[in-house]
Amino acid sequence: MSSPVPLHSLNPPQREAIYYLDGPLLVLAGAGSGKTRVITQKIAYLIQECGMNPANIAAITFTNKAAREMQERVGQLLQGGSTAGLTICTFHSLGVRILREEAKALGYKPKFSIFDSTDCYSIFADLSASVDKATIRSIQWLVSGWKNAMKSPDQAAAEAKSEIEVLAAKAYRDYAATLKAYQAVDFDDLILLPMQLFQEHPKIRDKWQNRLRYLLVDEYQDTNACQYQLLKLLTGPRAMFTAVGDDDQAIYGWRGADVENLRGLPRDYPNLKLIMLEQNYRSTARILQAANNVIGNNEKLFEKKLWSDLGHGEAIRGTVCRDNEHEAESVVMKLLADKFEKRSKFSDYAILYRSNHQARLFETHLRNNRVPYVMSGGTSFFEKSEIKDVIAYLRLLANQDDDPAFIRAVTTPKRGVGGTTLEALGTYAGERHISLFAAAFEEGFAQRVSHRQLEPLLQFCEFINRVEQRALREPAGEVLNDMLTAIGYEAWLYDHEETRAADSKWGNVREFSQWLAGKGEKDEKTLIDLTQTIALINMLDKQNEDSEFDAVQLSTLHAAKGLEYKNVFLVGVEEGILPHSSSVESGTVEEERRLMYVGITRARQHLHLSWCEKRKQGKEMYPCEPSRFIAEMGNDLRISGGKAAAEPDKATSKARFANLRNMLGSGES
Repeated sequence: MSSPVPLHSLNPPQREAIYYLDGPLLVLAGAGSGKTRVITQKIAYLIQECGMNPANIAAITFTNKAAREMQERVGQLLQGGSTAGLTICTFHSLGVRILREEAKALGYKPKFSIFDSTDCYSIFADLSASVDKATIRSIQWLVSGWKNAMKSPDQAAAEAKSEIEVLAAKAYRDYAATLKAYQAVDFDDLILLPMQLFQEHPKIRDKWQNRLRYLLVDEYQDTNACQYQLLKLLTGPRAMFTAVGDDDQAIYGWRGADVENLRGLPRDYPNLKLIMLEQNYRSTARILQAANNVIGNNEKLFEKKLWSDLGHGEAIRGTVCRDNEHEAESVVMKLLADKFEKRSKFSDYAILYRSNHQARLFETHLRNNRVPYVMSGGTSFFEKSEIKDVIAYLRLLANQDDDPAFIRAVTTPKRGVGGTTLEALGTYAGERHISLFAAAFEEGFAQRVSHRQLEPLLQFCEFINRVEQRALREPAGEVLNDMLTAIGYEAWLYDHEETRAADSKWGNVREFSQWLAGKGEKDEKTLIDLTQTIALINMLDKQNEDSEFDAVQLSTLHAAKGLEYKNVFLVGVEEGILPHSSSVESGTVEEERRLMYVGITRARQHLHLSWCEKRKQGKEMYPCEPSRFIAEMGNDLRISGGKAAAEPDKATSKARFANLRNMLGSGES
């Protein structure tokens, strides 16, 4: 038997949350209050002390990173103890697991395909007969919102008011039929379909309720209507669950999350137990007081106040900057001076902003001063559309049953195979429970389409077969280059993109094929072997975003949730940016205030705010107002700069920068 769960170091509310098993439990966990610790310790307690089978426990998170972290922590707590069958995964991963097992009940084959947003965008582009990217994205966004709100195509059509909603409702019906014909699902379906499955098939619902007998749900405030319904169906009448969340950190309303789900819990579960975690283990008292002051202006679902015994801490500082160029220069100089003075690491610093476009000037000044930095939410090389196009062909060479790869390859570049043909192929493949590639060669399918439709499809499949034969024997680089020439990818790019974009994309494809050719030669691997490597690198590439690297972190406030830094620079704290102008117009300032609260509570020791008197947009300069949230933080804010301050001497400023660089040494880059 492994050692007992070490509960002595927890505070009383944390211990109470771990021990409570008399029914549904809501743990309101403020920022930095140790919620992950409560979830992982409770899992260990259920297994070790209560003798529960790990296979009957599921912890559901919102990100793969959070799931990995929980898995590691539970493994450490149960050293030597078995965790076989324990489920720790995201909502969407759980949805995939349910759908793979129960696919038949929904008319899908277990090997159904999961389409990413790029695959779905292509379908919407075909269905809407529009070439306007903004219109297609709006349609895609509306349909996603309807699915998250559990609205059928019929309901969406009945409620559609604006022109774009009417267009989207029509596309929604056709889109659903197209996905089903392709034996494919999208990201939203991974929640919606299991929910519908449990509603329509009581025996299947009972089976999963008996399998997952205790549920722990992280970031509960981020659930949407569909996720809430799925959880209700999964927990069933027993309602044995622990939901952990914070109404003050509900910042995803724009993507369908509904903080009302927290309000709904006491209504749907009258015997719900509520436990508050208010002790913060991250920030100084000064930082927490400012955060409490700001969030106190929102209407509260539950009253709570964060406190800390980490000392009073240093004053929060604010700098009024002339313009955004001056702001970026000022922040980077302050960061370098602080690092030199304290001999700290670059990774102790984060620059947080409301919107991605704010990052560019900070990147420029960091680069100019040889400061290493990483960005959250940036597009990985393997996620670029042109690389995914090429990888689709490689995936199909390695596995002809890969339906998403088949659809992407046969339509990029287009090869005379239209949507009607693919829909017929998808329907036939679904009936026969075979892949699209295999279905194309069957006589039964040939009888359903005309010769004109069948011919280009067979030509494509035969081309893939020929390349596959070569890919098994010949040098990887040679095969890949010949394939790119044969499909005319370079010419297609220049036909479909502006010259500068096409240059960049074709450059990426060439870099990718040269890298593969070199790797094939060095490791003596074929193109088929390398395709497996690409899949692994793609996964590692995502994980590397989380790896320890001594660099300043640049991040949006949304991407920074759940993270913490010793020193935080919160920039662009102005009306129109934070709160965002659209939230002021739509009356959703409370969510922006929660975003400000999230930003403040990322800081452990030092918090620095900055805002501009004027901001350059395009070629024009516009006057700016400091954000209303600054005044809401209270009087404990040391503000410098602005009109009252003397105009700094640029020559002196440059000299100070040069001295800083010399002191830091050119090696720190």
